[in-house]
Amino acid sequence: MMDEKTISLAIFIIAYILFVLLPNRRSWVAIIAASLLLLTNALSLKEAFSAVNWNVMGIFVGTLVVADIFMESRVPAYLAELIVDSSRNTAWAILYICALTGFISAFVENVATVLIVAPIALSLARKLKMNPMALMIAIAVSSNLQGAATLIGDPPSMLLGGFAKMNFMDFFFYQGRPSIFFAVELGALASFVVLYFIFRKDTQKTRLVNVEKVRSWFPTFLLAGLILALAASSFLDTGFSYLAGLICMAAGVIAIFWKKLFLKGPFFRTLSTLDWDTTFFLVGVFILVGSITLAGWIDSLAGFLSGLVGQNIFLGYTLLVFTSVLFSAFVDNVPFLAAMLPVAISMSKGLNINPSLFLFGILIGASLGGNITPVGASANIVACGLLKKEGYRVSFRDFMKIGVPFTLAAVFAAYLFIWFIWKN
Repeated sequence: MMDEKTISLAIFIIAYILFVLLPNRRSWVAIIAASLLLLTNALSLKEAFSAVNWNVMGIFVGTLVVADIFMESRVPAYLAELIVDSSRNTAWAILYICALTGFISAFVENVATVLIVAPIALSLARKLKMNPMALMIAIAVSSNLQGAATLIGDPPSMLLGGFAKMNFMDFFFYQGRPSIFFAVELGALASFVVLYFIFRKDTQKTRLVNVEKVRSWFPTFLLAGLILALAASSFLDTGFSYLAGLICMAAGVIAIFWKKLFLKGPFFRTLSTLDWDTTFFLVGVFILVGSITLAGWIDSLAGFLSGLVGQNIFLGYTLLVFTSVLFSAFVDNVPFLAAMLPVAISMSKGLNINPSLFLFGILIGASLGGNITPVGASANIVACGLLKKEGYRVSFRDFMKIGVPFTLAAVFAAYLFIWFIWKN
């Protein structure tokens, strides 16, 4: 009989294959796979519960409710009119929305960012009568990219900051040198060119008649307050353990009661219309990743890489960056990064170099690698879930047509920047 370690890896691999083959049944696959881990005792109920990042789940559910009333306030539709009317053409309107996404994501967790910007993007797509799929994918990957720019932008950044004892300003200048922020922004410029190339054919200039009337500005103020609270929470809850999720859930409760009082919407109908399909998929994916982490598979990989590098600094740096890209395309980057950071420190000591080279390289690879596939990052899963709710199915091929060139451009630019700044 197979041992628990082998069972966890087998279930993980089969589940991810089925995610590709059965994209419309991903939540069922994830939950069934998680259930099999429990039934085979490869994972205990306590371990499965602990594997789920309930903070991210709180952010997802709470912000989804706030985003819903933000949409119903008609402010996103109003903003869509302003963006289109002030843009040179549709392509530039899309790029402006992606830039807005990146700005928000530098200070707010990626899942929350996608949920905040999505209503604007969907309103724009409806007004232009265009398929929103490419736009929503562009928003997701833009969010994942800029989330690595600051200490508070994304859990991997917080993980690195805690491990290396880096404060907020260290992400801009560290030990007298340009830090992660500038590497990410250089990658953003490179990926911006890719996005323009993708959307360059959308050259129509559509002048919209301003017909949208804002029903209420309260959801906008609630959303702005939520953004500020999430940014502040990163300083209070540096381990990204609970506070952001609680804040989003509290905002969601406020949103539900406001909708009940102001829009006279049924209380339980609001809850029933939430994207429970994506919610269960996220829970299942967390459990799957937790199983292979607890089984030691990620640690085994880290040990193998440490022995493979030897004394070649450039090989070690390149291997760490692009291995992180590859695995983060399929495995959640938080547990992967947690396992790899100690290896990077150990390798740096053996080579007698500044550990920042390897640490920063891993962060770039792990954060951006998730942009390759629709299941590589929580923000991608959420974006695809929102599209599904609108009636659009996103296949791996659909996502990778944008994700792969975007990721390669951003990673190479940031990879070269970090090497030339931190190699000595």
